[in-house]
Amino acid sequence: MARNLSDDYEFLIKELNTWEFPSDITPSELLLISEASFPVLVNRSYQVLIGASHYGQGRIVVLSHENCLYSDKMAPFLKNAVKWLGQSKENSIGVNKSVEHLAGILQDAGIKVQIVSCCHSLSVFCTDAFGSTNAKQLVQFVKNGGGLLIAGHTSKWAKEHSDSILDNFPGNHVTSVAGIYFTETQADIRNLKLYQKIPKIPLKIKFEEDISKDQQRILDGISKLDIRDGGIPSRLLVHGCLAFPLGLSDPFDCSVAGARYGLGRVIVLSHEGLLFSPKLGQFLINAVRWLKGDQTGKIGVIPQCQNLFHWLTKNGMDCTLQNNVSADLSVYCCTVYDDKQAKQILEFVAEGGGLLIGGQAWYWASKNPNKSVFFDFTGNRILNSFGISILNQYVNKGHYDCPEPGLKNYHFRVAIAQFFDEIKNKTGKFPKDWHSKLSMDYSAFLWMSTEEIPFYDHVHRMLKKVIKMTKLPIINNNNPLFKNSCNNTLIHLASELSYVKPDFASKLYKSGYQTPILPSSSPAHSVNMEMNLTSQNGNIWKSTGLYLPQGYTLNITIPPSACSSNIQVQIGCHSDNLMNHDKIIRAPIVVYRYDLAKPDNSISTFWGGLVYIIVPDGCSLGNTTVTFTGAVPAPYFILGKTSVEEWKNSIRHHPVPWGELQADSIILTVPAKSLQRIENPEPVLRLWNEMTEAIAKLSAKPHPFPQHERIVTDVQIAYGWMHAGYPIMGFLDVADELISEEIIRKKGLWGPIHELGHNQQFHAWEFPQHTTDATCNLWSIYVHEKVLKISRNHVHPALRPEQRQKRLEEFKKKGSPLSMWYTWTALETYLQLQEAFGWESFIQVFKTYQQLTNVPEEKESKMNLWVTKFSEQVQKNLVPFFKAWGWPVQKEVETAIAHLPEWKENPMKV
Repeated sequence: MARNLSDDYEFLIKELNTWEFPSDITPSELLLISEASFPVLVNRSYQVLIGASHYGQGRIVVLSHENCLYSDKMAPFLKNAVKWLGQSKENSIGVNKSVEHLAGILQDAGIKVQIVSCCHSLSVFCTDAFGSTNAKQLVQFVKNGGGLLIAGHTSKWAKEHSDSILDNFPGNHVTSVAGIYFTETQADIRNLKLYQKIPKIPLKIKFEEDISKDQQRILDGISKLDIRDGGIPSRLLVHGCLAFPLGLSDPFDCSVAGARYGLGRVIVLSHEGLLFSPKLGQFLINAVRWLKGDQTGKIGVIPQCQNLFHWLTKNGMDCTLQNNVSADLSVYCCTVYDDKQAKQILEFVAEGGGLLIGGQAWYWASKNPNKSVFFDFTGNRILNSFGISILNQYVNKGHYDCPEPGLKNYHFRVAIAQFFDEIKNKTGKFPKDWHSKLSMDYSAFLWMSTEEIPFYDHVHRMLKKVIKMTKLPIINNNNPLFKNSCNNTLIHLASELSYVKPDFASKLYKSGYQTPILPSSSPAHSVNMEMNLTSQNGNIWKSTGLYLPQGYTLNITIPPSACSSNIQVQIGCHSDNLMNHDKIIRAPIVVYRYDLAKPDNSISTFWGGLVYIIVPDGCSLGNTTVTFTGAVPAPYFILGKTSVEEWKNSIRHHPVPWGELQADSIILTVPAKSLQRIENPEPVLRLWNEMTEAIAKLSAKPHPFPQHERIVTDVQIAYGWMHAGYPIMGFLDVADELISEEIIRKKGLWGPIHELGHNQQFHAWEFPQHTTDATCNLWSIYVHEKVLKISRNHVHPALRPEQRQKRLEEFKKKGSPLSMWYTWTALETYLQLQEAFGWESFIQVFKTYQQLTNVPEEKESKMNLWVTKFSEQVQKNLVPFFKAWGWPVQKEVETAIAHLPEWKENPMKV
């Protein structure tokens, strides 16, 4: 945001050494909710006693008791406040008769003032919070550039009135538009501290009763929200103090939410289609009535939401179709896809209007992967201030539960406040089913602090304080983390915080958390690297051969011409997310990506790791110079490029945890200690070239691959012993096998080749779940027989002849049901074809498939296409063969290939 609130705060406390708050008063706690507001004075419990804010072109300072305006002890602050409110211009300052004693204090401080009854023609106006007749005039005064100093407390007013303080206390009719409320909570004034930077403010939600009443009014007669019409909704993050969920799915995903803001109200639906869903008809009526409140203006509906207009009109509401929000409306109904009026909408709501708005962000995020959904998505430029944000994830359609009165409902601020309390006091009261939701929400909320907004940033400062007060757990085999545990969540939150607070990780390591990897060369040394940043085959990881130590910051410089190409830097390669594991022996998420959208970039992560440049699909930058500062060399050998002598004498000894070996088509990431034992990596990498060349041959594809395959070893992975993907992930047990020519030639390498086979599978001839773990094994068998000279009879226990025969007999005995045709049984079908027609038949069929278009998606049709194509390739009628295997061969396929000769050697003949 354009304002620098830190500078504002420094101005307000200038030349103050301590707080001399009147000792004979009991002030009311202030509630701050806006991005433009900040605390000036808080007590030890983080209750706000003085707050300040911007609104429109003007400024406001709020004190929590009117006697503060009469105290000589407060004179230095009051002098600063009036100057700040006047924006350091030649100004006229007026003091209301109700606080006439303030005039003398300001005059003694050298400030000229006049006693007035209204703010007309003034630059700064000082008053108490009890007058209710000129609230609208004061709001417009501030909005048009005036400065307002206002003070009051609510205890006497509350005794005389039974009304809600938030809604009806006179001062709130003015201050709330700037995001500051007087509350009925009394505040302690003992041992006040003057902070050198903007102090923290409370996380807890204080107005559950008011929020609950709002929820009940909106949800009157409704127990569930039917979110099945109108497209796929996004997930909402409800983070404001006066924001609340209205529709929650089983894992606390929110799709509908409401909020108070200033004098107005907001309801957000996370897909525009929900604005005119017949299944939400009663909810929409309730919602608009609540939003309207006591306002008398018409309900404005944008023309794109005509169905909503007709529905509201049909139910007796006075509506008008119009594109723009205007002050004469009571409620404005629109979508989130146009932010041209973001400022006007904010002021419309702050000054008493109601906003009904709908839209999703996941589609926008998919088209803008390197942009911030919080700051770049139009909807959030409107909604963030209200304490509700639309996230880039979608949620499932269905029936969403409505919050029930009296029950504890999930809310981000409630959850994180209770979590911090749990960490500090070990209460055992934090709900276990809130852990994963809180982790997800914090990861999202984190990015709202990239600009200096105290309302958001204090959450992260509180986290830092909690971590400082308690020891962050060290994770390893002997000290595992457990799912839905406080240690697991705390580690995740700390890791996420390091991404936006570069100094956080370094300070934590310097304070003694773990023993960081000490680099042998200075991390300050710069490395200029020429990199080919081009990809036409998906997103590619480009290894740099560098490692970022824990607690260090990486600086990257790229040419200005590369800043719009969506390239990223990635720290770490262990990309599996372990959040859902019951027991974890490493941090659940240790990989971090950062968009290189400007020439100079600084990146810090909690865990460090190997450094990569991510080149997006379609990028064509070509050879580009990238400068790295802060990282150190890692063991990295490139076949045909790296000197064996240099590897032997220095490169393999670089003291970092991980290193890589690179062949023509594959890169192997293993612990550096395993690499230190290799004198010469060339023989094993040449063998890998032979194996990947065989894989490419069977796939009917060129070699080397357009992008390197990757195998990364890890102490723990997401599932299985190994799993396919980019990269292929495997346990550390496989590391020494991957890099040993002797072991590979002697024992084979079934698991890694099996996973590489998965990466060759093609949706057009794959029939999940039948063949998911079947056809990938064709590559395992091919590589072992063609390159390693290990027969299929010996390469895997399941392929021994007696095992194959036993499975086949059992399958036939049960009537050859397709429901039993999967994994090894399914593989037998393909082995019988290979043993009859050779590998070349498969190579040619795979080549044919690469040229096919309009391949059907439905499984049965795809199976019939395979029957056709394989029969045509081998010039035999294979219909009887596949029928014997239980395949659903269609009549038209039988007819189409009936002219082909019978396969007399069919091994499935009865």
